[in-house]
Amino acid sequence: MTIEKSKLLFIDSYDSFTYNLASLCRLAIPDCSIYIIKNDSFTIDQLRPLLKGFSAVIVGPGPGSPDNDKDIGLIRDLWNLPDEDVLPVFGVCLGLQSLAISFGARLKRLQVVKHGQVSRISHVGEDLFRGVQDVHAVRYHSLHVDLLPDGDIEPLAWADDGTENGVVLMAARHKFRPFWAVQYHPESVVTEGGGLSVVQNFWHLASQWSKRYSRVVQPLDNSAWQTLGHPWPHIEPCNTLTSTPVVPVVTVILDVPNATIPELCELLGACDEDKPFALLDSAAKPGRFSIIASLSSSSLQITHSVGDAFVTLKRDKRVMHEMLSGMDVWTWLANLMRSKKVRGGIPEVPFWGGLIGILSYELGVHSLSVPLRADRRANNKHYDANLVFVERSVVFDNFTGKLYIQSISPNDSIWLNETSAKLMSFFNDSQPTAHRTTRELTSNALVQLPDKSRYINRIIDAQESLRAGDSYELCLTANTHLKVPSGMSTWERYQTLRRTNPAPYSGYIRLQPTTFLSSSPERFLSYSRPPESLCQLRPIKGTVKKRPGITRADAEQALRGSCKEVAENLMIVDLIRHDLHAVVGLDVQVKQFCKVEEYETVWQMVSVIEGRLPCHSSNGEVGWEVLKHSLPPGSMTGAPKKRSVEILQDLEDEDRGIYSGVFGYWCIGGGGDWSVIIRSCFKHEQDTSADGQERWVIGAGGAITALSDPEAEWDEMTVKLQSVLGAFGAAKPRC
Repeated sequence: MTIEKSKLLFIDSYDSFTYNLASLCRLAIPDCSIYIIKNDSFTIDQLRPLLKGFSAVIVGPGPGSPDNDKDIGLIRDLWNLPDEDVLPVFGVCLGLQSLAISFGARLKRLQVVKHGQVSRISHVGEDLFRGVQDVHAVRYHSLHVDLLPDGDIEPLAWADDGTENGVVLMAARHKFRPFWAVQYHPESVVTEGGGLSVVQNFWHLASQWSKRYSRVVQPLDNSAWQTLGHPWPHIEPCNTLTSTPVVPVVTVILDVPNATIPELCELLGACDEDKPFALLDSAAKPGRFSIIASLSSSSLQITHSVGDAFVTLKRDKRVMHEMLSGMDVWTWLANLMRSKKVRGGIPEVPFWGGLIGILSYELGVHSLSVPLRADRRANNKHYDANLVFVERSVVFDNFTGKLYIQSISPNDSIWLNETSAKLMSFFNDSQPTAHRTTRELTSNALVQLPDKSRYINRIIDAQESLRAGDSYELCLTANTHLKVPSGMSTWERYQTLRRTNPAPYSGYIRLQPTTFLSSSPERFLSYSRPPESLCQLRPIKGTVKKRPGITRADAEQALRGSCKEVAENLMIVDLIRHDLHAVVGLDVQVKQFCKVEEYETVWQMVSVIEGRLPCHSSNGEVGWEVLKHSLPPGSMTGAPKKRSVEILQDLEDEDRGIYSGVFGYWCIGGGGDWSVIIRSCFKHEQDTSADGQERWVIGAGGAITALSDPEAEWDEMTVKLQSVLGAFGAAKPRC
């Protein structure tokens, strides 16, 4: 006999914690099936016939207000279903507020908002909280409800905010109908005591109610389930091309502990500004491997701009457009990589060959179905995807001094032998001569900072959105524009940046029409080779610059001791968990939370989140799928991501372009590593005027919370510019 699984319907209000809550429900109700729909994907009349197929409904959190039709969708109609359609409902945050105001409660703003804050929750000790002891729960809300004294909603839990907000309702139930809800977030990684046990209690109460009122889940026909889509988690198998030829990775290993990255790059063509070049540079700990692409005119460059129905392919001065034919660029690139298979690469070398390049912020914005600026092409000439397929590469292990010269091009022994001989000869020379000394910079850059008063007003506008409940955190940014004489090469500028601000995820990428210099401290996503790929994200929120007298203890106090800094980090950790759960399913772990790490020039507060597919899954492209679903980086948007990005599109005056996107690689063996584009600058090949002035762009900003001080946020933004401005002889901005 087949035992039918319990089915839950999850109504998502475009939140960035949805899959965390779905995961919690799967833990609380083993083997249940969860179908997730958006709150505006059905009308209540369309949904009513489908409700009979479910045991309960979960109403998730979300941005906005429960009294706004656009924010709440069909959820408000759930509370007023006719008796024959009623079923148990569990609401979180927005769900509690909607339940309460539907039965007469007053909706109010908190005087002091609670975004990423942990509060002690007092409760009745029964009902949802039967057997539950102490609760310390995370709150993400700026709105709350006051219940009517004799209304149909009764309180189950509350938080005492003292002089800030007084007593705030944290959980409630309907007296007569099977509706329960909590204001806090039981799914947050640091909620203790009020998470799993509360959802288990809801399920027990829901089951009792259904038994008491003889509610039996009815079977739905196949067309109904097709309307609802696949249950979560649903892991798509990887499409494979069985006829793909397999080529060997041929590697020559040299032991050159005295090698330096600048010398290696110059030997491999970095000084020739007319030719493409790509370096992914571990210029400081904890970075280990530096990857140099040995490019030629025959290297395939792939570019794409959002809105185009094609990708552009360049090779040997030939340019052609290949139609996407209904695919998105992500699928096109995945098909390209499937068509190229290799064997024999050295496992510990992270890159054997494959794609290297840049993905823009707006590529991620587009993937969220957020409209881009109508005039963006006139003001942003950079491609949203600018990648090169690398067949020859040199990888340097900064820890061991080993150099790996690799080729996946057939019959490439001549290049391998010549390159090996050239590098060995150079580094065996006791007095190397190839490396050029970077010229001394003069302070002749014209720096156009964002307008301060406008930026501060945008911070104030952002905080109003936070108080209104539209976001918990907004990463507000602005572009700084530079004009500098073109006497110094871009390679020399990168060396200056590398020397003055060494960073573990640096890069120098010269792929027409873009030149990009980066000293990024933040790895976004890395994923290991299949099978059983492990995906890891390392968000940074909280930085203290190293200065004389600043000890680790000082940095710990400034970062982990700061309610604001920890809240910022927590919000992004919870967002990233959601992004990972969406792709890999249940196996997502926070391996490190708000740990202060020491870097070359700063102390940073870093969290580590990991996820992997179930062991039986055959999808070898999970890392690429996670990348696609995780852009733009949550640390550069805020949460909830979609609504935050919509707000930022209005608050910011121009495209971010390359800034806030990612750069890195997708190895032909299946692994990948992508870094957040911060502490970086870029220019377009057309941005050199007739008078020899180059135009560069540097993006900078900060996470705006309800606790932010606008003047301090402006100061933080300008401080972040310093590390890059130093490469232009303009350590102190001047207009």
